[in-house]
Amino acid sequence: MSKLPLCRTIGLALALAMSTAAAAAGTVTVRYDHPENFTETKEVRAFAPSRADSDYLGTLKAYIEKKAATELQPGQTLDIVVTDIDRAGSYVPSMGSLQPVRVVKEVYPPRITLYFRLLDGQGQVLREGERKLTDLGFMYDSPGGFSDTDPLRYEKRTIDRWLARGPAKL
Repeated sequence: MSKLPLCRTIGLALALAMSTAAAAAGTVTVRYDHPENFTETKEVRAFAPSRADSDYLGTLKAYIEKKAATELQPGQTLDIVVTDIDRAGSYVPSMGSLQPVRVVKEVYPPRITLYFRLLDGQGQVLREGERKLTDLGFMYDSPGGFSDTDPLRYEKRTIDRWLARGPAKL
């Protein structure tokens, strides 16, 4: 059984059930559950408040929806609720600089926690569950089509690896 508290699990299930109707317009829906509590958000607020920018959430949401849609069979819908994001790297105190610096090292891998529900064309649940995605080898892979300047390249590859398993193995 999931380690999510019962109230939160029920809330996520209700949100996913309500988003099923919204999913009729598209094959994939992504929503964030309390992004203000994400590990990434807390870290940026604590160590780099001048860098606080939640625009990455919109970019990542659009990427997941587009990429996941290419992996689904016709008629299938995928509802995703992201419950935590910890981007690759971490802010460390910088010596002699007023601007905090994100340091990307293998000890700071990207981590994404999500709950998903995959439905067939009749609305029957094919697969569902919580996934904790982590890419421990993120520093050693080629960019895989992503620019070295894409600030979300590591998180996108983490999502790509999960989706590449195919709908039957999400």
